[in-house]
Amino acid sequence: MGMKYRRVVLKLSGEALAGDGGFGISSEVVKTVAEQIREATALGVQVAVVVGGGNIWRGASASGQGMERAHADYMGMLATVLNALALQDALEKFEVPSRVQTSIEMRQVAEPYIRRRAIRHLEKGRVVIFAGGTGNPFFTTDTTAALRAAEIDADVILMAKNGVDGVYTADPQKVATATKYETLSFMTVLSQGLGVMDATATSLCMDNDIPILVFSISIEGNIVRAVRGDEIGTIVRRES
Repeated sequence: MGMKYRRVVLKLSGEALAGDGGFGISSEVVKTVAEQIREATALGVQVAVVVGGGNIWRGASASGQGMERAHADYMGMLATVLNALALQDALEKFEVPSRVQTSIEMRQVAEPYIRRRAIRHLEKGRVVIFAGGTGNPFFTTDTTAALRAAEIDADVILMAKNGVDGVYTADPQKVATATKYETLSFMTVLSQGLGVMDATATSLCMDNDIPILVFSISIEGNIVRAVRGDEIGTIVRRES
């Protein structure tokens, strides 16, 4: 069966990598994610990954407790590198070639982010893991995902969530009558503040016509279902 998407950006939150523990890196979760990525690349899909760092450090929370925001955000960028290296290790145990590229240079452990080099890696079948956020404070890793997707000409952003399988009218864990959206427009997400991505990232996707698929990473095989075009999760796209 043909794949709907040729090149994707998989956005993984730090919390998703923590698993049920909520903090730190769960080796079992990272292994499961790596195996799903391997299945997607085996089908010929080019996969880039953007990782968050909220399982280790949350810059916004630290800023709220009195730390200078820029300082706190730089610490958060370093946390994403830890997650990226953990994912790279898991991928290579499955014999999936990968490269970590960071926005903040640390040549001993990763390549610096270079757009054309990243694209070349993808064309050669390597998974590219983008770490270090955008390299600038005051921007989230959601914005990083949108920016990198635009730069590498990705077909879609796969927003992998832990414990939720799409976008709902309300928190399904608190409101029993909450219903899941099948599709949404960028403008609806922005006007209703649905929190799929932050407003900067959503606007960037809208301006560059990059759809966002929100789905659950907890269900085994969902990454392949996503790239195949199966009807899972919630798709956010430009109004037709």
